[in-house]
Amino acid sequence: MILPAGFKVEPLAKTHDRAAFRCGVPALDTYIQQQARQDLDRRLANVFVLTDDGKRIAGFYTLSALSLLPETLPDAARAKLPRLPLPVTLLGRMAVDEAYRGRGLGEFVLLHALSRALRSSLEVASWAVIVDAKLGARTFYLKNGFIPLPDQPDRLYLPMKDIEKTLG
Repeated sequence: MILPAGFKVEPLAKTHDRAAFRCGVPALDTYIQQQARQDLDRRLANVFVLTDDGKRIAGFYTLSALSLLPETLPDAARAKLPRLPLPVTLLGRMAVDEAYRGRGLGEFVLLHALSRALRSSLEVASWAVIVDAKLGARTFYLKNGFIPLPDQPDRLYLPMKDIEKTLG
């Protein structure tokens, strides 16, 4: 995974201009503008931003811990898993600012999030990354290998073993 020229990914800080972020999805805009700092301060989610100047947010994602009941998985996926809740990583929110669209940053932000989740799973176990696809994003996640849960088609997962194969 190659960082786009001139960009860096860093934890959300007070120096980042959250008010200027606009992705076109009101819930995601409101989240980064009004709630992200609170989630970070309360340790409910870690928020990471893609920036080209250390101030403007070109994109962001959040990661947090979650558990998943194995019975929610497709039969083939749960065949060799314990019947206990599985530790997973939630990719809770992810977006790219409208001004930065068309540069492949959405896929980069996703791959960066998956890479961070994979590295973290070496310290704190996580079986997969889970995402709840927002308006129109389901196709994007399917294209990137995520698998829908049978009873919740907008909740998708990607096993860590598949992430490891993808990222090498």
